[in-house]
Amino acid sequence: MPVAAAAWGTAGLATAVPETSVPLAIGAWVAAALALALLFRRRGAALVAVVLGLAAAAAIASHVALAQPARSEALAFVGSGGRAVEVTATVMGKVERRVTGELAFDAVASGIRLGREEHGGQNLPITIRVHPDEVDDLGALDVGAVVIASGSARATDAGERAVFDLSATRGVVVAQPPGGPAAVAAALRHGLTATAAGLPEPGAGLIPGLAVGDTSLVDPGLDAAMKSSSLSHLTAVSGANCALVVGIAFAGAALAGVPRVGRVVAGVVALTGFVVLVTPEPSVARAGVMAAVAMLSVALGRPAVGAAVLSLAVTVLLVGDPWLATSLGFALSVAATAALLLLARPLASGLERWMPRALALALSVPLAAQLACGPLLVLISPSVPLYGVVANLLAAPAAPVATVVGLAACLALPIPVVQSGLTAIAWLPAAWIASTANIFSDLPGGQVRWAEGWWGASALAVLGAAVAVLAVRRAAPMLRTAAAVLVAAVIGVTAGTSALATVAGPLTLPAEWTILACDVGQGDAVLIRSAGEVALVDTGPDPEALNGCLDRAGIARLNLLVLTHFDLDHAGGSTAVVGRVDEVRHGPSASAQDETLLEGFRRGGATVVQAAAGQTGRLGDADWVLRWPPPASRAFPSGNDASVVLDIGGGGVPHALFLGDMSASPQRALAASGALSPPYDFVKVAHHGSADQAPELYEQIAPAVAVVTVGIGNDYGHPRAETLELLERLGAVIVRTDEEGMLALWRAREGEGVAVWRERAGDVVPAG
Repeated sequence: MPVAAAAWGTAGLATAVPETSVPLAIGAWVAAALALALLFRRRGAALVAVVLGLAAAAAIASHVALAQPARSEALAFVGSGGRAVEVTATVMGKVERRVTGELAFDAVASGIRLGREEHGGQNLPITIRVHPDEVDDLGALDVGAVVIASGSARATDAGERAVFDLSATRGVVVAQPPGGPAAVAAALRHGLTATAAGLPEPGAGLIPGLAVGDTSLVDPGLDAAMKSSSLSHLTAVSGANCALVVGIAFAGAALAGVPRVGRVVAGVVALTGFVVLVTPEPSVARAGVMAAVAMLSVALGRPAVGAAVLSLAVTVLLVGDPWLATSLGFALSVAATAALLLLARPLASGLERWMPRALALALSVPLAAQLACGPLLVLISPSVPLYGVVANLLAAPAAPVATVVGLAACLALPIPVVQSGLTAIAWLPAAWIASTANIFSDLPGGQVRWAEGWWGASALAVLGAAVAVLAVRRAAPMLRTAAAVLVAAVIGVTAGTSALATVAGPLTLPAEWTILACDVGQGDAVLIRSAGEVALVDTGPDPEALNGCLDRAGIARLNLLVLTHFDLDHAGGSTAVVGRVDEVRHGPSASAQDETLLEGFRRGGATVVQAAAGQTGRLGDADWVLRWPPPASRAFPSGNDASVVLDIGGGGVPHALFLGDMSASPQRALAASGALSPPYDFVKVAHHGSADQAPELYEQIAPAVAVVTVGIGNDYGHPRAETLELLERLGAVIVRTDEEGMLALWRAREGEGVAVWRERAGDVVPAG
């Protein structure tokens, strides 16, 4: 384990700060040579570990040092970002669809062209993103295919394997489809996916994921439920899958009377084929190398110690690919495996004090994995799944059945009848897992909010250690007492804050609210509620901020989402509500990225309609009409000036007008159109209160309340003094999210205007 730790630390430093790789390599080789010379004089396990650790560190640093010149050259050639390039590359990783609908995959570039200049023959790792409509032959885009991608390149962060990220806005041409074993693997995966697609949901989309790690059929709603219930790891091929494949191969060879060496060969062949079939992702690579080392120990007749095998696998992989050190997927895989090897048994022994042995053993596995992986997962999403252990306990019996039967169905491609039958059988356990995920994700308080970043990860690691101390049998009384106090304190604090942010969140808001302006920083996100139905106007810049507002308001699903336009401060938080929306009305799209976002909503089950003036509808008992943009307008084709303007009122909702980010020019056109029906109780001030306003529009609107959605200390100087003066002159009550936090409005008693609640002041202000 110290050798693996030294290898990981060196890889992390060398890849994050490549300038250190050369001195690290030289120093480590010299130190390794000196330690080896000392080993010949003085024997000892500790000295052997030192030699191995230094040698591994030297090899890793040398790898980075040798690779860095080519990486730096390529970066200098394409520039730091935004330059249009053409890349010839071979697809090396699964082609995965993101929640926005965009495709993304890892590739190795063999040639880079920038205008007439060419930079080739470097075999550089890159990442390519593309909208499905921009791929000339989508069916042939798979692992092993040679593609020509055109678009803009952006340098990746230090420590990432990919040298740059290519957004292929100009398309991807499949120059050569996969061949040889890669073509066979692709055909097998596609065959299973096509067969599973004909089965009912939930469950059909999970079959390829559980069997071969292909999640292309998993819709965004189920994907979110799997993550929320801590079950998403089941669709990531890992050591459990490799163990099943190798175990089946070993058992089959043993039944056939094959000697030990032959069984190992059978296991290696089966493992190699499986890795090719599912593609060598970090978790698969770790599991495959670990299984290969274990089989080598069997062939040599030496028992394998789990922690030693894991450490050797980690070291070998980091020598071969130092950039794995910064891969969160690799870290999660190693952490989960280490927890099962080192922590599961002590936990089971300790849990036996309070429950039957069988239940203790079953609980110890998901509990150990969650304690180890939780600190890493909060780096992705600052929350802790409350029901994750129980959900895994219920899903565990079904996972291996779905995996084995699904894999058999995949291999049965030449016999369609057999493949269909096996896929139908695999559907049963897959549907069980999908239903488990959906049930637990819908339970209240399923996600406990946690501190973000490394501070949050460290705090959760300390808490996990305290839980482990309480659970295991052998722990010093003082240590156990300290752990109990820490766990009790954390449970009290997190339960209270989580309740206020989720289950009890609505109790912290006025029950009467019909319009709720979320405090999401420099951006718009406003909720409207009538007769049990809810609409959201824009999503703000950040999914987490939007999720916090929705949780506090007790909103799980939206009947209507209005995306006024696609700027980041209005649509950046959209991933938080993909799969949770019935209908989307949006402004004109201007790029492939906008279209990928809309495709994500479609895949999540939403009806997507481009907005245009004159469209009408109902939200509960409220009526709405769109006042802007004009249909197929050449004057205002997209962006701020084509912002969707929503006019809504009735059913308890104050008469409200949402102006998006319109500038003065379209505001004047709207005022002159005669389409408005003033006066209005509420106006969402255009463009966060910028100076580019048309006074005649606001004079016509005559708002009782003017809401400015704006971020604290923003760089734009919003809201501008002249805009505030205009609103004051009109007699409007001005409220701002930067100064007053969340804002709630509702219609007061008949004839008494509008009531405005301000979060930070905690008061209610009458208006109108």
